[in-house]
Amino acid sequence: MELSMRAKALKPSPTLSITALANKLKAEGKDIVGFGAGEPDFDTPQNIKDAAIDAINKGFTKYTPSSGIVELKDAIIEKFKKENSLTYARNEIVVSSGAKDFLFNLAMVILDPGDEVIIPSPYWVSYPDQTEIAGGKPVIVETREEDGFCLRPEALREKITSRTKALILNSPSNPTGGAYEKKALEKIAEIALEKKILIISDEIYERLVYDGYKHMSIASLSDEVKKNTIVVNGVSKTYSMTGWRIGYGAGPANIMAAISDLQSQNISNPTSICQKASIEAIRGDQSTVEKMRVAFDERRKFIVSRLNSIKGVKCFNPKGAFYCFPNVSGVYGKSYNGKSVNSSQAITELLLSDANVAVVPGGAFGSDSNIRLSYATSLDNIKKGIDRIENFISSLK
Repeated sequence: MELSMRAKALKPSPTLSITALANKLKAEGKDIVGFGAGEPDFDTPQNIKDAAIDAINKGFTKYTPSSGIVELKDAIIEKFKKENSLTYARNEIVVSSGAKDFLFNLAMVILDPGDEVIIPSPYWVSYPDQTEIAGGKPVIVETREEDGFCLRPEALREKITSRTKALILNSPSNPTGGAYEKKALEKIAEIALEKKILIISDEIYERLVYDGYKHMSIASLSDEVKKNTIVVNGVSKTYSMTGWRIGYGAGPANIMAAISDLQSQNISNPTSICQKASIEAIRGDQSTVEKMRVAFDERRKFIVSRLNSIKGVKCFNPKGAFYCFPNVSGVYGKSYNGKSVNSSQAITELLLSDANVAVVPGGAFGSDSNIRLSYATSLDNIKKGIDRIENFISSLK
């Protein structure tokens, strides 16, 4: 049976592929240090697990409304008001099976064939692919390390056409850890309003920030900006709940209604048990979030310092998330055992096969000069992995 053109164009997530390969090699007995996974290495807090168990014991195991249960929506509304100074009604909230699912559904309900979506590069790997699956056209705008990997207003304006439908902002960012300050957000919002472009603000890493940086949602700048913005978030990163698959979004009621209708046809509803657990995550004890953030911060400082000490490597100091995105192009043109190191894919393959270290090639994020390392792993693993990377690079000729 012939596959559809859509299916033929699909590409697997490179981050999930690298993680799966690293886990396969580990299962075969190889001592792999994995820097690929985009998930906290901590367990889900016990109070959240207990809430899920309680839901099971009470029989909360049936269908729910397609856009999420009222109690979870209310918890999300409280969260937005308390943490982001944003006020939403229930019909402006949709709960999905992860923030990725929400973003995919959003693309499906707002994009027509040929509609353009502006995506700053480096970008999270799924933004362009989801845009294309929905029939849209990704328009990539490069950012610069000297600008903190943040989109320059003039670069945004240059890429806008009559087909531009939306702009995706991810702050703090995967893969760079870059994050936007208020003044930068104001300039971007001004252009978006002027050109009538929808802002999609992915804020999944908002609680994992460092060096005194304070996250600000672009939607909180004004009522006008809020009406023109879809805010995307979830419990995966903040509460180490990646496998629970609960994300959510907030925005204009007509768009949320369309997503709800779409979900009624594809997932029926987010998992009932996980919704109950997410209520506890959002409303319950938040002390574990700070403990994770402090641990990530310690690892961030160590890994950035070590990477910057390696000849040929230059690493930006991230403001948030749990990734670093070192520029390794300083070693391109060299070789290892006769194999040329001339791209992020080449160095990634060699690090895995010959140094037993799993990283993600920067080309997957739109920047072939870089590789991505997640420091959501133990400090001991980080030390061992960076030692191996340093030894590998020092052996290049």
